[in-house]
Amino acid sequence: MSSNIRVQRKCQHCGELFIAKTTVTKFCGDNCAKRAYKERKREESITKSIDETVDEMRQPLIEAQAKEFLNVNDLTLLIGLSRRTVYRLIKDKRLNALKLGNRFVIRRSDLNKMFE
Repeated sequence: MSSNIRVQRKCQHCGELFIAKTTVTKFCGDNCAKRAYKERKREESITKSIDETVDEMRQPLIEAQAKEFLNVNDLTLLIGLSRRTVYRLIKDKRLNALKLGNRFVIRRSDLNKMFE
């Protein structure tokens, strides 16, 4: 069953006025519909990429928060201090650390005591 409805609409992509034969038509033609689809997919791809990048940046911080024993790099992520400052705190004995080979290991409880 065909419809005799004719509605004047404005294309959501290019902004031109056109006569729509249905009440749900959004675009003036197939080309505008395809261009709008591509633009929408491009935006979805960009937002997905940004979300993945933010998740990758948060991952080391989440891992550092779960550890009981921290190294200097984890401590810099967790507290926001520079590596040099952390080494200075260890040298000045304000932060207890155990040296294993060339690495320093800091217990989370020692870190919490420093802030008390």
